[in-house]
Amino acid sequence: MTEWRLPLGANLPPPLTEAARSQTAGVRFRVWAPKARRVAVELSTPNGVIFSLLRPEPKGFHDGTIDQARVGSRYRYRLDDGPSFPDPWSRSQPDGVHGASEVVDPSFPWTDRGWSGLDPDHLVLYETHVGTYTEEGTFAGIIPHLSDLRRLGITALELMPVAEFPGRRNWGYDGVNLFAPSRNYGGVAGLKQLVDAAHRVGLGVVLDVVYNHLGPDGNYLRAFSDDYFTDRYDTPWGEAINYDGENRERVRELVIQNACYWLVEYHLDGLRLDATHAIYDASPVHLLAELNDVARTAVGAERHPIIIAEDGRNDVRIVRSRSAGGFGLDGVWADDFHHHVHSMLTAEREGYYGDYAGSAAAIARTVQEGLYFQGQHSEYRGGPRGTRVTDEPARAFVFCLQNHDQVGNRAFGERLGHLIDRDRYAVASVLLLLAPETPLLFMGQEFGASAPFLYFTDHEAALGRLVTEGRRREFAGFSTFRDSSRRVQIPDPQAVETFLRSRLDHAERESNAPIYRLYRALLHLRATDAVFAHPDRDSTSAASLGTRCVVVRCWRGAERRVLIANFGEELEVFVDEPAFGGWLPNPTRTSLSTTAPRFGGSGQRVRRSGDRLFVPAATAVVWEVHGVAQPPGTR
Repeated sequence: MTEWRLPLGANLPPPLTEAARSQTAGVRFRVWAPKARRVAVELSTPNGVIFSLLRPEPKGFHDGTIDQARVGSRYRYRLDDGPSFPDPWSRSQPDGVHGASEVVDPSFPWTDRGWSGLDPDHLVLYETHVGTYTEEGTFAGIIPHLSDLRRLGITALELMPVAEFPGRRNWGYDGVNLFAPSRNYGGVAGLKQLVDAAHRVGLGVVLDVVYNHLGPDGNYLRAFSDDYFTDRYDTPWGEAINYDGENRERVRELVIQNACYWLVEYHLDGLRLDATHAIYDASPVHLLAELNDVARTAVGAERHPIIIAEDGRNDVRIVRSRSAGGFGLDGVWADDFHHHVHSMLTAEREGYYGDYAGSAAAIARTVQEGLYFQGQHSEYRGGPRGTRVTDEPARAFVFCLQNHDQVGNRAFGERLGHLIDRDRYAVASVLLLLAPETPLLFMGQEFGASAPFLYFTDHEAALGRLVTEGRRREFAGFSTFRDSSRRVQIPDPQAVETFLRSRLDHAERESNAPIYRLYRALLHLRATDAVFAHPDRDSTSAASLGTRCVVVRCWRGAERRVLIANFGEELEVFVDEPAFGGWLPNPTRTSLSTTAPRFGGSGQRVRRSGDRLFVPAATAVVWEVHGVAQPPGTR
């Protein structure tokens, strides 16, 4: 790692060697509070509370070292003669978002010296909510499952936000203490132990961070400066953050250094940036580009941090290189694949699904190009959506069948496997995991988890009532969510039972073993097969057969693979269909079929009779093809 230190907050003075630390007294406190003429540290000591005035500096900073402070000391900042507040750069909030901050020793006995980070070309992401992944609901509770995830074929655990949030349970998108891992999950030590343990078994860890808004409960930034927020823009979740107005440098520093903090101090392997379409910035260098550059410099050349955006605009500028005028991120959530597949399988057309035909041709185009909307008109958005994909690699587009949004933002938190039959779920899984784009799984997807993933919160009473009422209004227009008396019947986000129902039952790996075996087999193919282990859009061709069957052809050198994903009824096709590219008259070997009994299938096989193929209903099959040349110019 390069030398990097947190520029604000409570920091132990250097050097940070073990021998020197034991002899070093005091903690340096530094805060940006331009609204205050005087800032004092309110410090809890064994002899009572003391107040130590910090030295005012230019541009609104206040700085000073307090000899009585130690690791574990609790403190707040008193602004002028008013109330005291937690530190905006606090590393730990042991009593929650309204409590005192805690001085933390950033050192940790890391054992991951040999870990070199993630390979962006072979990324398989596994999105996880810490509180519901296990019965314990902690970082420590995940550790016993890491080896199983690695054997499954996962390369990176993606944690939903862990920054301190109000109450005992939350999705994490209402976080307010950006530098403090939640006490509910195990705090500072717990997260570092999880990352270290993951690296020991060969897993990376990516963290979901939220820089487009902050939660309303416990958000004290305005007490320090009004410049953190702006009314020039609107977000669906509250005040927009000021990234391009007065004092923007200090506001940008907060989130950019937060990104560096997670990557350096916690050895995290990457970040997933939430809803970047709601990060408004008209600066000459966009926040995302600056964050990308500074974070990579902080980490240094030893490893490549993976930085991925969730962005609803389909703007390839996010993943375009800095030299080509882009932001330089590694990837972007590409929801078109999910929406087309979901629309085909469920026939849902409400909301944004109205933009998606759910046809095999649309799915094939999305697999071929990474994005479906590349400037076409969107009825849902009322205008054009997206920009043209050019030479961006397949790995830059993150595909999924499920994620926390697509499951948890449903009224009843249904997973895809709750809405469709096992056979079509298997077909969709094959297409996801063998497409060239980066796959993301949502926790429990690999064994067809029965637990829903519901929206849950634990806000104080008044805010909690508003959340519950807002959730009911959100689904009031959907007739399927009303009972006979026309009342909206959805789970109460504030009820503890809503949270508990969302917990996984890992015993279902055994009771649902066939689908779990399918996922292991698919991820093994993706990791080891001569073709699938080298995903590339330039050596992939996707086409449709009818309205409900997708054909994907991949090649590398002399190796050829054909994937047929039939979502519909039994299909009779000719082997010389253009979708097959002239490959199928040659000898083939079946690598995988979802109808295999070990995957819970019927055992029925694709039949060939002369120049025709008969593909069973709801079947995916993967063939190795030998003795055929790649047609010139094929893509």
